Parts: sequence; C-alpha cells; structure tokens
Amino acid sequence: MNFEFSEEQNLLREQAQSFLKDQCSLSAVRAVLDGEQSFDEGLWQQVAAMGWTATTIPEEYDGLGLSYLELSVIAEELGRQIAPIPFSSSVYLATEAILLAGSDTQKAHWLPQLAAGAVIGCLAVNESAGEPTPDTLQSSFSDGEVSGSKIPVADGDIAHLAVALVSTSEGPTAVLIDLNQTGVTRTPVKTIDPSRSHARLDFENASAEILGEPGQGWSLLQRVYDRAAVLFAWEQVGGAETSLNMAKEYALGRFAFGRSIASYQAIKHKLAHAYVKNTLARSNCYYGAWALSTNADELPLAAATARVAATQAYYYASKENIQTHGGMGFTWEFDCQFPYRRSKLLAVTIGSEAVWQEKLISAVENAQAA
Repeated sequence: MNFEFSEEQNLLREQAQSFLKDQCSLSAVRAVLDGEQSFDEGLWQQVAAMGWTATTIPEEYDGLGLSYLELSVIAEELGRQIAPIPFSSSVYLATEAILLAGSDTQKAHWLPQLAAGAVIGCLAVNESAGEPTPDTLQSSFSDGEVSGSKIPVADGDIAHLAVALVSTSEGPTAVLIDLNQTGVTRTPVKTIDPSRSHARLDFENASAEILGEPGQGWSLLQRVYDRAAVLFAWEQVGGAETSLNMAKEYALGRFAFGRSIASYQAIKHKLAHAYVKNTLARSNCYYGAWALSTNADELPLAAATARVAATQAYYYASKENIQTHGGMGFTWEFDCQFPYRRSKLLAVTIGSEAVWQEKLISAVENAQAA
C-alpha cells in the first residue's frame, strides 16, 4: 500500500495550486462573504473549463475518466484555498449518486451537463435539526411527484438539480428533482459560513424520477457518504494546513518584549500540536484515498477514520490560528475567520463528528468480526 501520489498527480497538484493562488485568494473568499453573491461564479466557470468537475465521470459521458486519486488532489487544493464554489455538492455528492445508481438514460442526460459545470447538483436529505434517520423522513413521493421540505441544503439556492431522499411505500428512496420548475420554492438559509450558501427547499407536487431502486435510498445514501467523506477529509486537511501556515507566519512576524512570539513555548506547543494532528489526518486520508480509488471492502472503515481525523485536525488548527493572532484574530478585518468558519461547516456536512465516530466503531467491529 503506497501512501503517496504519483508524479503525474503531484504535477496536477502544482498546477492546481498555481491556478488557485491566482484566482482564489482569500480576498476572493472575502468578496463572497461581504457581497450579495452566493458563490464565485467566475471561479466556478474556470474550474469547469479546466475539467475538474468532470474528473471521475467516464469519457462516454464527456468526462475525463480519471481516478479518485486525482479528485483527492483537487479536493485538497480547493480546501487549502477555502474556495467559495459548489464543488463538493455537485461533484462529491450529486454526481457520485448518479454514477452509483443512475440508469443509462439518467446518466446520459445529467452527467455531461454536470461534467461541463452547466448544471450544479446538490444533495437534499435533512428536514429539521438533528441527524436524519429513515424513520424521520417526512417528504413523500407518489405518482412521480414530491411534496415536503428539505433544510438546510448546501447550494440549494443555486443548484439546478437535487438528489433528494424521500419517503415512499417501499421505504426511503432517492429521487432526482429538476429545481427549475414551478413546484419548487427556495429560501436562503444563513449559516456560520456565508461563502458556502444554503437554502430551504419546499416541494409542492414537484416532478421527480426515482434514482436507483425504490426503498434502497438509505443504503445508497450511506455509499455516497462513505465516498464523499474521503474527499471532504482531503478538503479539511487542505484547510488545516492553511490555518497552521497562517498561524506560523503571524507568530514569526509578531514581536513582543523584544522577541518573536514564535519563540515562546506556549505558541510553539500550539503549532506543534496542530502539526501532529494535520500529519495524522493526512495519513488517514491516504488510507481513505486508496480505499476509494480501489473500491476496497475497507472503504467504510477508511472513510470514517479519515473523516474523524480530518474534522478534528481542521477545527483545532483553525481555532489555534485565531488564538495565535490574539485579540486581532477575532476581528472582521483579519482572515482567520475564513478557515474557522469553513471548519465548523464541514464538521457537520454529511453528518457530525459524533455520527462518524459511531460509524468508525461499527466499521472496526465489523472488520474484527470478519
């Protein structure tokens, strides 16, 4: 098991870093946070033009047909720059659900549009506060129509397509909903990270079609989550390293009592702890990327391990970055808020840390019982 990317994949990383440093600086993130736009549309169009939205889509559907290792590289770099675009919703979640369960007709219709970035996808599962379960679904599907509400839905205000989990007579079922129809109402929802927009989606007899097998929606959701967890973990590792670098650079340049604050033991310990957590998370992400790219039986275990480690690393690094900056770290003018906001948001996307800890325990028990 080789926990390292290939020469070609590292070249992709260098290209992605160069592009994003030019096109997605923290000033671009601030522009979305301060402005009225829901995302950086110009950056999204450039990312799509570079083929990133088509990374793992097969060539027969106008994709690049690359592996999840390449997508992991891209995810880390997007996380490093805290990119204000709907990449995770459209690529990790909606596209992946269609790849896993879509019919030939559904794939032929939606995947080329998702690959080109012309269609933005989202995943609509939650209906209230707390973690959803198969028994708590209230949105219903009958005779080709959906009624009910989903909140919060990441990128629901800008998406063209939703993969939604709804209740049917056969049980929880995944459906595809074109959001540009009269039966859909969108209401923006505020979150801790305005650079990643969310919305409430209300459906009133909205036309929809079943994705996958009726009654198998919950099983499909878990498969999508396991695969997305690895990619989200890479985003979190990228953001954690940005947080650590911000703290390090500030500590080296800030002087107190005639010496750099980086020379004080308390600061050294903060940054050392962050480095250790980041390194551990990266190691677990390599494990997750291997399991995802090979479709290994260990994927649920690898995904949960990477997800928990990366969530903890990102939160710790972003929190200690603010602390290292002192009182100024809490002000609107400083950029420390961006990785902190994103770390808190990603920590609850596709389930909280507690949920993934439970999944990790279950995966370990299953592995030991096998």
